[in-house]
Amino acid sequence: MSDHSLAPVAAHEPPYYAAVFTSVRTEDDGGYGETAERMEELVKDIPGYLGMDYARTPGGLAITVGYFRDADAIREWSGHAEHRAAQRRGRAEWYERYTLHIAKVERSHEFERTPGD
Repeated sequence: MSDHSLAPVAAHEPPYYAAVFTSVRTEDDGGYGETAERMEELVKDIPGYLGMDYARTPGGLAITVGYFRDADAIREWSGHAEHRAAQRRGRAEWYERYTLHIAKVERSHEFERTPGD
């Protein structure tokens, strides 16, 4: 994944959707980084895509949360041909296990510390 700044995706006006992808990778890294960067670029072209947060623990658990305006945007991303090919390769080579949760966000807010807080 690309180097994200230390800022979460901004809160959006609900309702919207979150696709939570949690994974543990295999030792095989061949082509993973390039494919992840390509997916990150492609998803930005999906109408209704709102942003993505990503974190990885030192032990190897990775969590990617993609935010989408509606379920149609998630379906479009899920069915994208290059994304489907990356999913197949992920199951064959890169992931020991993963889970995907789709959730409707009904409440959203944010906080940012300002100087003097």
